[in-house]
Amino acid sequence: MQVIVEGWRFIYHSYCVANQFQLLEMLARPEIEIFHRDRPYIDPAWQTKISLFDRPTETLLRNIPSPSPNQSADVTLRMYCPWDFAASTSAQTWVFAATEWGIITNTVLEAIGVKSITETPVNSEAKIITPSAWSKAGLIRSGVEADRIAIVPLGADTSIYYPLSDQERRSLRQTFGWSDYFIFLNIGGQTDRKGIRPLLKAFAAVVDKYPHARLVLKGSELLYPSRDEIAEASRVVLSDAERAKVAPRLIYTGSQLSFAQIAELYQAANAYVSPYLAEGFNLPVLEAAACGLPVICTQGGPTDDFIRSDFALPIASKFTAVNNEGENLFILAPEWEHLTQLMQAVIKQPEFVAKARLIAPHFVAENFTWKHAVDKLLEVICPVRARSKIDCSTFEPIIL
Repeated sequence: MQVIVEGWRFIYHSYCVANQFQLLEMLARPEIEIFHRDRPYIDPAWQTKISLFDRPTETLLRNIPSPSPNQSADVTLRMYCPWDFAASTSAQTWVFAATEWGIITNTVLEAIGVKSITETPVNSEAKIITPSAWSKAGLIRSGVEADRIAIVPLGADTSIYYPLSDQERRSLRQTFGWSDYFIFLNIGGQTDRKGIRPLLKAFAAVVDKYPHARLVLKGSELLYPSRDEIAEASRVVLSDAERAKVAPRLIYTGSQLSFAQIAELYQAANAYVSPYLAEGFNLPVLEAAACGLPVICTQGGPTDDFIRSDFALPIASKFTAVNNEGENLFILAPEWEHLTQLMQAVIKQPEFVAKARLIAPHFVAENFTWKHAVDKLLEVICPVRARSKIDCSTFEPIIL
């Protein structure tokens, strides 16, 4: 089976991360012949200065051959923005598309060059792969026909994201200077839709009772001005007294880190917290669980697809329509008071933390690795081949 993938590589963007791990999993399957065509980033300034993978893995990715301009294959899979739903030279064309805001936003439509997604060939030429039920609902709400959308969840690489031994973890926490603190972690662009405002407000209340709590935020200054977003959010939602409490307990890095370095943040933290308003999947929640962290995240969104009550605490939320410059968006508004209660509860319940450390990695390994993701992808893009475990070309005629 030949697959041409068109997409992004080598930066820490959600489409790029998904593309790279899918490529690595497909490279491990001899029945798949992979080609990759790099597509330009949305912003030419998106240039990473570090290797996200170790050298052998990055070499594997860089050595994937490029297809010729008019080369055809069984499938072309597009993993980039703006979305392109035009037919490819291959027998099938699939486009990875995720909606966060409950619809396809005007910003996305403008980048494609249309006023409505129905002006594209999305309902005739290409089909869509999307990572969650929430994202699929947003596509349908915008005019995409339901039978042209397949849900393929993302995965976690458990060779990178896994819990450390107790001794290794103590040593890592000591290296970070976290030994005496309870660490809440959040990773991603620190924008409003990621929930930075309710997170700061809840954390301010938590430190009243638990002054040893710390909030570690990992942003990405390459893609988003996270430091500025955090500062603006604190000015909007925190009083002067609350800012005085939060500021010395807030730890931020916007540096570019490799996947292994990001894994160390999960491995050294005590809990992962994500009070998001709008997400397409929220991969860091899954990676945190793979590392054995209890997770606190918004209820009702894409994370409902892959969290369980024995390692996750859902934040009560309200499905809400909001008007943004004349555009109706749909969010899940997390209740910051409930978030506060859950953050305090995870500090008070070390037995829950200990249970999550055992159960969460096992759950991810059994259900949500990149192997599972690519298995599902192949079922979708080539169902006949997926059903057949034996390549018929291996059989040879016998002359009797």
